Amino acid sequence: MDHEVVQPAKARAGERIAVISPSFAAPALFPALHEQAMQRLTQVTGLVPVEYPTTRQLGASPEARAADVNAAFADPSIRAVLAVVGGDDQITVVPHLDPELPRRDPKPFLGTSDNTNIHHWLWANGIASFYGGSSQVHLGPGPGVDNVHARSLRAALLTGEDLEITDPGESEDVGFDWGDPRALDSFGEREATDPWSWHGPTRSVTGRTWGGCLEVIQWILTAGRFPFDPGVLNGGVLMLETSEELLPARDVGRIVRSLGERGILGAVDAVLLARPPVSDFTRRPDAPERARLRAEQRDTVVEIVTRYNPEAVICVGVPFGHTRPQWILPHGGTITVDGSTRRVVASYA
Repeated sequence: MDHEVVQPAKARAGERIAVISPSFAAPALFPALHEQAMQRLTQVTGLVPVEYPTTRQLGASPEARAADVNAAFADPSIRAVLAVVGGDDQITVVPHLDPELPRRDPKPFLGTSDNTNIHHWLWANGIASFYGGSSQVHLGPGPGVDNVHARSLRAALLTGEDLEITDPGESEDVGFDWGDPRALDSFGEREATDPWSWHGPTRSVTGRTWGGCLEVIQWILTAGRFPFDPGVLNGGVLMLETSEELLPARDVGRIVRSLGERGILGAVDAVLLARPPVSDFTRRPDAPERARLRAEQRDTVVEIVTRYNPEAVICVGVPFGHTRPQWILPHGGTITVDGSTRRVVASYA
């Protein structure tokens, strides 16, 4: 890959981490959950959370939210940046961001879903980040922080170690509504996971990652914010996950097909497809139907990726997206996807 990407330095216990809402300011509506998340953030990492003006401000303008992102990267005492949750309009924030700030002082940025916008903005400006880490979803709710999330959170922010990405054995699509007091001490309805499925050649691929939430990637491409020759992704690992919007497999396939036409599928050597959510607060199919929906998305994506790149190693089911527990994964960092041993190992350097 010709596009150079810098790996930000790690923070140290006792240093400060910016906590921002560049999309939806969920802490404004659910302060108890947010405050529990901040306590757990410090317990797990030793870092001191610092909130910004729009962290709890509903309806803040794109300019105001961008000002918080810029301020976090400009402040030398801030050693990492965490987005509380996603949303659906961060694409309007990106034009107001100053790329010189993270270039001068690269810091680990963590976020998921709509934060794919900032991940891609950082990547385009030569800065790696970490996909995942929403405090409102993975730190605040439930009786505690899931082990795989805590381990990858510490690796991303503090230690920089290599971790084998494993199946936690259980998964939930949604927890309790954040306004429900049970959200503070109870997980949602969890079910046993199926083994990950592997497709393509039985070879090992080690490459730099790129990707995120599939629906947001579509917006980014539509807005012309991937102005690169797809060759910059040569040999890389494409990470794809789908959101709580619960797109039908047909629609997911159409977006993935567009990635193929753009040359992105043909450039990469491996694809990680996350376990998708298939239910929400209003739609909860029975277990056989949930399994069918997941399998339908898997089969659709595998068929399309293979059509454009039969040499790609594909692993389906990795929990790095909109389900919980969630692994945080490097974006612009290195992952090994080994189709022969059926192992995935991520470097958090």
